[in-house]
Amino acid sequence: MKTVSQNWLSVMALLLSQSAVALVIHNATLLEVLLEKYTAPGGEGEAARPRGRRAISESDMKLILDLHNKLRGQVYPPASNMEYMVWDTELERSAEAWAHACRWEHGPANLMRHIGQNLGAHWGRDRPPTFHVQAWYDEVRYYSYPYPQECNSYCPFRCSGPVCTHYTQMVWASSNRIGCAINVCYNMNVWGMIWAKAVYLVCNYSPPGNWWGHAPYQHGQPCSACPPSYGGGCRDNLCFKDAADQRPPEEREESNYVESEDLRASLPSDKMPPGAASPSQGQGGEQILNTQQMSQQVSCETKLRDQCKGTTCNRYECPAGCLHSKANVIGSGFYDMQSSICRAALHSGVIDNYGGWLDVTRKGRKSGFTASKTNEVQTLAKSQSANAFIVSKVPVKAITCETTVEQFCPFEKPVRHCPRLYCPRYCLQETPWDSRVIGTKFYSDKSSICRAAIHAGVLQNDSGGYLDVMPVDGRRRYVGSFRNGVSSDSQQNPPGGNAFRVFMVI
Repeated sequence: MKTVSQNWLSVMALLLSQSAVALVIHNATLLEVLLEKYTAPGGEGEAARPRGRRAISESDMKLILDLHNKLRGQVYPPASNMEYMVWDTELERSAEAWAHACRWEHGPANLMRHIGQNLGAHWGRDRPPTFHVQAWYDEVRYYSYPYPQECNSYCPFRCSGPVCTHYTQMVWASSNRIGCAINVCYNMNVWGMIWAKAVYLVCNYSPPGNWWGHAPYQHGQPCSACPPSYGGGCRDNLCFKDAADQRPPEEREESNYVESEDLRASLPSDKMPPGAASPSQGQGGEQILNTQQMSQQVSCETKLRDQCKGTTCNRYECPAGCLHSKANVIGSGFYDMQSSICRAALHSGVIDNYGGWLDVTRKGRKSGFTASKTNEVQTLAKSQSANAFIVSKVPVKAITCETTVEQFCPFEKPVRHCPRLYCPRYCLQETPWDSRVIGTKFYSDKSSICRAAIHAGVLQNDSGGYLDVMPVDGRRRYVGSFRNGVSSDSQQNPPGGNAFRVFMVI
């Protein structure tokens, strides 16, 4: 029976093997620039977040697509039926969903029957996305046409040698559509090693390749065996239609941005992203995946005064490389509001040059600010009075399935930080009354935090995980609903108490 192989990252195999080969790309993008592009507000890659438009920048999309077609056109022995590859936005969306799962494995399982997939990840050194694409192709050294010999397709599970299935998927003749996404993953487990901040590339292909017992393409004169649909067209040794048909399809504006509560809710079950289980998986109710974050993504230069005021502007995510930024920091311990948030956090030791999360607390006016050099960051002094802030680490606390916001972190004025929370698995198996949920989107603070997070699509029942909680003023009315296997209650004019919202941690 035909099965699609599970392609693992050749770059990682090279890095971990004794036969490591250095791949040098002279125009490599600096890691901090790449991280900033996919994390800073307004950056090209912001689409993978609820506030953005694409899962990958236009420039990286073009680089990846062009390199695929260039390499497909130069295979040896030459291919007679190699098809020109085009970008597919649906494949991009499915790659985006998996990239945001930050799991170093292929998936989601229900989609792997329909697509091919290549994965790449790096951290700590400069790597453009094309680094991984070229490395996938360079597995050709382990491949002998028409079938692999030294190449073992089961790496890293049952093998001691190299892999070549990234290469064969790239040059599978009929795989003529591709969609990729890039995400920055924190504390990602890569073959048992924890990478503090990984740049994760996911590329999905259709139709899928790597069918056992089949060569990736037919050998012969280029374009001599193209499918009839190409009408005899040929470009750079690839079966090619008219140029007007090869441009990436125009997207409707609404297809670029979907409210997080309704993300992918209308997709058929075999197209659902991770975390949005199909009814056949026993979840029941409306299926919701909510990827909205409370943490604000900022650049190295962002000043606190540049951001909004309110409860959503207390937790920030900084990119890597801020140590080399020229942005000013004013003060020591207490920082002027015109200071760079991320460099103030570096100065205080809250984060390191790999970036990370931090909490900000506003401290009103201070009569002056002193200069100092700490953790390689030199700050400036200021004698005039100005509003100030302090930075602190984001605390993490484990809770039970029954824990409520009323017990753990009730709403107060002025607004205070709640720790980042960790929920256990299988909270849907708890007694309903002990883990009651009241409301939709805004929940009564008497609700179970973990079950509310499952209801909101922030967590999955079978995995648990981290989330952020934002306590807010109480609501006059809570509307119940049935989502992700959780039935929440309605409540009119509740007697006392406040409310909260839950947010995903990516």
